[in-house]
Amino acid sequence: MIVGVPTEIKTDEFRVAITPVGVRELTGHGHRVLVQAGAGNGSSIPDEAYRSVGAEIVPDAATVFGEAEMILKVKEPQPAELAMLRPGQILFTYLHLAAYPDEARRLIESGVVAIAYETVQLPTGDLPLLAPMSEIAGRMAAQAGAHHLEKPAGGRGLLIGGVPGVPPARVVVVGAGNAGRNAAAVAAGMGAEVLVLDLDVGRLRHIDEVFGGRIVTVRSSMHAIDELVPTADLVVGAVLVAGARAPVVVREHHVEAMRPGSVVVDISIDQGGCIETSRETNHEEPTYLLHDVVHYAVGNIPGAVPHTSTYALTNATLPYAVAIADGLETALRRYPELLGGVNVAHGKVTHPAVAEFLGTEAVPPLEAIGAG
Repeated sequence: MIVGVPTEIKTDEFRVAITPVGVRELTGHGHRVLVQAGAGNGSSIPDEAYRSVGAEIVPDAATVFGEAEMILKVKEPQPAELAMLRPGQILFTYLHLAAYPDEARRLIESGVVAIAYETVQLPTGDLPLLAPMSEIAGRMAAQAGAHHLEKPAGGRGLLIGGVPGVPPARVVVVGAGNAGRNAAAVAAGMGAEVLVLDLDVGRLRHIDEVFGGRIVTVRSSMHAIDELVPTADLVVGAVLVAGARAPVVVREHHVEAMRPGSVVVDISIDQGGCIETSRETNHEEPTYLLHDVVHYAVGNIPGAVPHTSTYALTNATLPYAVAIADGLETALRRYPELLGGVNVAHGKVTHPAVAEFLGTEAVPPLEAIGAG
């Protein structure tokens, strides 16, 4: 199979979908790999590193999309990229279609088989291709929140960990999945007072066991949100429903009740956001002020640390990418979790959550790809 890796063109997206290790694996399985010139520069991977392990360096995205049978990307295809997709092509990337309905419709019209990293789901409920980016986004959320609490960055002027005789900042993390757990861990490591809310008491129990009570766990409820969010100096929203739009759990009146100069970080913004006052920002202009509260809602948080993110992402995606290149139907049968990753195939919606959001019926993935 011909596998194509274009340069990411979303604003301030410096990651790339494959490392030289990944190219070597694919070429070792007999596949051609086309990498757009400069695609790895943002992740400190020069063209020569790809060329030395068998990649063909091509001049532009048009060549990649025009020749490749499978496109490996990081972020959802942008309008110019959507226009280059063709029927039968395989697209393997983060999609977040519930947050981008126009993109979903264009993917349906394109006739591609679109497999989303974020909805590949194991029987345990774990999301193996989302996990590494959730870990990074969570850790960076705490860093970003701490920075924007500083007065020159628009915040209240708090040192997140305080000092002897002066209390630390209070951090409320809504959601105890990978992103929320990592945000809480880093905030606690900085010395903050941290409270984590989640509906799943099992997740809260795990946090309590790991951190020995240093992080306060609270079973999430409307009452808990009402009581705790207004008291927070930093709120981190980290709520996820795989494939679906994130539920809005922090309402505008909660944000209005926060002290001026407090900060909210909405990690869930790439799934529509779980904080009502959030709107997607980027690394060039990461924040805005609303109700005197600093809002940080960057849609590709891990893109700020592309070297780390690219290697972490490839570690997770590579076995699946190789399997898909070896044969899509075989890959779907060998790795049943990939069935949940297929969002759109040959003009049909195949993921139930995406179908519900778009108001249509979901077709089983194997049926949609015409598997026997």
